[in-house]
Amino acid sequence: MKFVIERDRLVQAVNEVTRAISARTTIPILTGIKIVVNDEGVTLTGSDSDISIEAFIPLIENDEVIVEVETFGGIVLQSKYFGDIVRRLPEENVEIEVTSNYQTNISSGQASFTLNGLDPMEYPKLPEVTDGKTIKIPINVLKNIVRQTVFAVSAIEVRPVLTGVNWIIKDNKLSAVATDSHRLALREIPLETDIDEEYNIVIPGKSLSELNKILDDASESIEMTLANNQILFKLKDLLFYSRLLEGSYPDTSRLIPTDTKSELVINSKAFLQAIDRASLLARENRNNVIKLMTLENGQVEVSSNSPEVGNVSENVFSQSFTGEEIKISFNGKYMMDALRAFEGDDIQISFSGTMRPFVLRPKDAANPNEILQLITPVRTY
Repeated sequence: MKFVIERDRLVQAVNEVTRAISARTTIPILTGIKIVVNDEGVTLTGSDSDISIEAFIPLIENDEVIVEVETFGGIVLQSKYFGDIVRRLPEENVEIEVTSNYQTNISSGQASFTLNGLDPMEYPKLPEVTDGKTIKIPINVLKNIVRQTVFAVSAIEVRPVLTGVNWIIKDNKLSAVATDSHRLALREIPLETDIDEEYNIVIPGKSLSELNKILDDASESIEMTLANNQILFKLKDLLFYSRLLEGSYPDTSRLIPTDTKSELVINSKAFLQAIDRASLLARENRNNVIKLMTLENGQVEVSSNSPEVGNVSENVFSQSFTGEEIKISFNGKYMMDALRAFEGDDIQISFSGTMRPFVLRPKDAANPNEILQLITPVRTY
């Protein structure tokens, strides 16, 4: 195998596929990047068996030659060394040649490296995801769905299914739900594609986080295909595969309170900043406990107390408050994560009791499930 390629395009593809590679894999060859050259272009693949990313670089794009191929072939190169090398090469073009025993010469200008490679035939085959239903979704919408839900997945693998985000596709709607048993994030969007079937899948939170890092903020759409316990996200020159988590996701709809005893409307930015300040002292506590108490004149008191450090108290003006007075405690980090998920100015917080979960929604939301955050209180009062 021998070819010359634009360095910047190679670096971009290497950066994309490296996101799927883990140093902790039990399959040694998966610490490498697979490179295959044929008459269409160069394909790079990275995988940790849970996530697989395939980046394609065409020979010619927009009448510009990107890759010049002398001989076709394939190689697997250690991602750590190969990535570091190509990022530091001095010239705009890179020549890669595989010689006997999978030795690979990488040269650019006066710089020349030799890496020991592996047989590409030993690299595990990527999953087949071809016969499933394809759904189109705008990239910016997908990025928002992930950003507004994935932070609420469980970090503990006691219940593996809770380390993922539950996607339910039904009646031409996509509902994404994440919970770690202490909080819940829900986002619902209408789909442009007509879907006859119903899907109930759980995508690992790690997969969605890595996908979000790759996607830019383009308004174009991404294609999703579901099949064989895998999901494939397809962009023009990028394929992102993820396995799905097995097991039944809990029915979270019954966790959302239907009755409301008190309702608070408050500016999300001012509230977030107050919580952030209160957390400066509360972080020393195991649960980062913040207390919220409603006062007269439409104010709420945000406070925290750490016996070893000190205490903090701040009054924040609300837009409105109705119902019973509130004294409630919660994890400050959970509240800040929830507030950062909203895009509007004002949020509505619905309380149904001091020890019942409370719900945050955008003020005047047209659809109650369009975006919703739920937090379970901490028992202190």
